[in-house]
Amino acid sequence: MMARELAGNANRPGLARLGLSLLCGTILAGMPATAFAQETPAATPAPAPTPSSAIAEAPAPQSDVIRTVSVSGAERLEPTTIVSYIRLRPGQVYTQAAGDQALKDLYATELFASASIVNNGGDVVVTVVENPVINRIVLEGNRRLKEDKILPEIKLAPRQIFTRSKVRADVARIVELYKRQGRFAATVEPKMVELAQNRVDVVFEINEGPKSKVRQINILGNEAFSDGELRSEMLTKQARPTRFFSSSTSYDPDRLAFDQQKLRQFYLTQGYADFRVISAVAELTPDKRDFIITYVVEEGERYKFGDVAVQSELRDFSSEGLTGNLPMKEGDWYDAKQIQDTVEQLTELAGTFGYAFAQVDDQYRRNKEDLTMSVTFVLREAPRVYVERIDVNGNTLTQDKVIRREFRLVEGDAFNSLQVKRSENRIKSLGFFQENFEVSQKEGTTPDRIALEANVQEQATGQLQLSAGFSSIESFILAASIQQRNFRGRGQTVGAGVNYSRYSKSANLSFSEPYVFDRNISAGVDIYRRDLNSFNYLNNDRNTTFQQTTTGGQLRLGVPLSEYTSLIGSYTLNFDEVSLDENQFFSDRLSPPNLTCDPLLAGRYLCEAVGKRTSSILGVTLAYDSLDSRLRPTRGRSASITGEFAGLGGSVKYARVRARAAQYWPLGSGFIFSVQGEGGAIKALGNDRVQLTDRFFLGEPQFRGFDIRGVGPRVLRQPIIADPDSPDPANPLPLVVTERERVSDDALGGNFYYLGRAEIEIPLGSGVQELGLRPSVFVDVGALWGSQFRDPQDLVQDCTFPAGCNFPQRDANGNALFTQTVTNADGTTTTTLVTSPTSPSGAANTPLLNNIPPFTEQFLGDTPKPRVSVGIGVNWNSPFGPFRIDFAHVLLKQPGDDTKRFTFNVGTQF
Repeated sequence: MMARELAGNANRPGLARLGLSLLCGTILAGMPATAFAQETPAATPAPAPTPSSAIAEAPAPQSDVIRTVSVSGAERLEPTTIVSYIRLRPGQVYTQAAGDQALKDLYATELFASASIVNNGGDVVVTVVENPVINRIVLEGNRRLKEDKILPEIKLAPRQIFTRSKVRADVARIVELYKRQGRFAATVEPKMVELAQNRVDVVFEINEGPKSKVRQINILGNEAFSDGELRSEMLTKQARPTRFFSSSTSYDPDRLAFDQQKLRQFYLTQGYADFRVISAVAELTPDKRDFIITYVVEEGERYKFGDVAVQSELRDFSSEGLTGNLPMKEGDWYDAKQIQDTVEQLTELAGTFGYAFAQVDDQYRRNKEDLTMSVTFVLREAPRVYVERIDVNGNTLTQDKVIRREFRLVEGDAFNSLQVKRSENRIKSLGFFQENFEVSQKEGTTPDRIALEANVQEQATGQLQLSAGFSSIESFILAASIQQRNFRGRGQTVGAGVNYSRYSKSANLSFSEPYVFDRNISAGVDIYRRDLNSFNYLNNDRNTTFQQTTTGGQLRLGVPLSEYTSLIGSYTLNFDEVSLDENQFFSDRLSPPNLTCDPLLAGRYLCEAVGKRTSSILGVTLAYDSLDSRLRPTRGRSASITGEFAGLGGSVKYARVRARAAQYWPLGSGFIFSVQGEGGAIKALGNDRVQLTDRFFLGEPQFRGFDIRGVGPRVLRQPIIADPDSPDPANPLPLVVTERERVSDDALGGNFYYLGRAEIEIPLGSGVQELGLRPSVFVDVGALWGSQFRDPQDLVQDCTFPAGCNFPQRDANGNALFTQTVTNADGTTTTTLVTSPTSPSGAANTPLLNNIPPFTEQFLGDTPKPRVSVGIGVNWNSPFGPFRIDFAHVLLKQPGDDTKRFTFNVGTQF
């Protein structure tokens, strides 16, 4: 039919040539494949056209007119749906071009694995093989990237139609994902596993390959600064063994662009105003393991500041006064960062006077002859602005009033940028919202009005903390606490906690209300019970010395004195009882027949502590706090001084004072330096000494590097044994045992202490920061002293070698016991316990004695000389909750101090 149609159009040169080309192509191609539209029967050669037939077009043959369109091979799709994808319709003339276009339309749907179209004399049959349905997506070989990271990048999904184009796109996305992780050698091989019912499993076989590192960073064109100086300014670092754990050694195209900006910023701060990076090329090594980065730079000339001035269009500011306070002076090296900081400071200064929309333009005049850069800061005219409204958005649990009462501005106040910043810090210090919270500013209904918006994102304010540890002193330690810092969305804090170890147990309940009756008055109450078993260490065994039980409560009330200062009053009532094991530490030696605490067995300090006491304590605290955040401060200071008086009733009388202070400085680049200090003193009122339970103790966790109660005055009881190297074994010389595991160690506490800390928080790469890791290095220094014993002999005692200390055993009536030996008539002897020192025959009976092996006691640690420790610590917001780990090394200690290198704590939030 094609031949006949071409013959009928022979006088049309264009059509004739086209027809002949198609005809020749058909002949050369032979029998057409099923993937192309076909006609049957095959066209037969036609006679040469006559002139008349060349003029008049012949009507289309009847076999070229489509009578029907049918579909073969459809499984899931309806035939009518398939027909709707093509343009062939009954009544149209079927042509090869129309058939080819129909095939293109079918393949464009990506629903078919293959398709063919056959014209049987007007009956067009469309034969299709549908693409399979995806049963599941399988990832193999992915170890560095888990499925939850890769699957969201894959657009194919179960029950979708499989198409090769989508597979190729998904492969490209997976490869790109690995490239963003620095793995440029990663390859992905897609495979299809055929299943029954025209279903398939799509398997992505992943070869992750090594992480591509930056082998070398080359810099060309730099003369003023060395390659090392410039590399130190970059975020990307060269791979070296010392940077094994660093993420900055992997190649990242975004980081490459950022480093170019870092280079430009560095040069602009050094006076090179014309500096530019001509090119930055990253070349992948043939093995795809490393990159070599080459920067080509042009430094240009170095400029100094010329005339520097401020031109103020605001009536509240004097141009001359502002110019005189500028940080840069004529003749200083040009510094773009200094200019940027000055613009921000001038804008903030205008904001403190109510000009919220003040604009500062920095205008430059470059003089290439004398290489100077003159700068004029123009403070543009702007209206004084007032707060029109304050909007709070995003709080679903927290009540509006909890947020609004932290604002230092209200509707109608003159705008003040410092008060806005203070409001931000107070809201962040609540700990209820995201760390990067900011109060946004928007134009009001008129140019002199502004709207403040607090767009908050609530975070977990409940904390469930579970701690477990092992201490060489307390053995296994367990602690659990639950706290809600935003109870019922009112900003109230409720909490409960329990602690358990072999030697201590405690439980407490607490509640605090920061705004009583919506007034700026805080109140709180605590109820607690603490059981403490103190102990010493002897022969690798911990021996309980005394038990202390404290039951009590505290009431607190606070009022603000200023924006940063507050006054807090408290009343505490404690019921204390200190007891000893009577079987171990009591004897009738001192007042027979009554059992009393024996200093030879317990120590003099313990015998003084035994008994029941009631403490009625009135306290007052003056506190100052300008920290930008109470949870994670980065700048500001805090200080407090607390005075306590015990004697408003009760049986204990003393005066105690404590002071604390902290200062935080941001050092730039994410480094935060902090210094903290605290100290205290206590003095007994009257003739009594300060009780053991009221003294200060120092050690873990306050003083890193030392064990619990590991610093300060203590008594060491050292056994005295026979020296095995004595020249005369029959009369051995005494040997004092000094091994710590065989020495009894009792901490006494002190009346005075001080403790200081200096710490630098170290920023890490963005990848590590996402894990919530915040490492730091620290130095701790402190001391505890003041035992009230002027003469150590008032405290220590000895049992001489070799006899030790002997005292008689007594009966229930307090009579000394003797052993009496009587010889019977038959020559046997009978030994009995008697209370008479002589036998009926007048012979002396043998006294029955209790013996305490020889020992000597040393009083150590009572000195204000500093103890010093250094170490590293890491805070980690782990999936299990807040985690803190510290490793400390003691540089300076005093005789008797107990050290400890490693501590950790873990909790969780809800």
